[in-house]
Amino acid sequence: MSPLRLTFLALAIWGAIHPMWYFLTWFGENGFDLLGMVDAWHANAASSGLVWDLTIAAIALTVWVLAEAVRTGRWSYLLAIPATFGIGVSCGLPLMLFLRAKPH
Repeated sequence: MSPLRLTFLALAIWGAIHPMWYFLTWFGENGFDLLGMVDAWHANAASSGLVWDLTIAAIALTVWVLAEAVRTGRWSYLLAIPATFGIGVSCGLPLMLFLRAKPH
């Protein structure tokens, strides 16, 4: 595996674990309350701006993943979509880059 692919894989793993630690910590303190978490994300203008920034990036990433999967027939790219919306862009984007950097 190339150093570039290893870097993307490491970033995808880090992007899955690090944010999830914060989510799980929050759930541990507040219970499994998704609406409460969304409210917490909008605690102030700075955090709301970050939420919208990541939401727009996630949508753009999804459009790109879908376009690349259809164009290339590499359906494994679609794994980046649930990674993006289930974990975050910090996992979905490097995962897509990892999958895309695989030799044909």
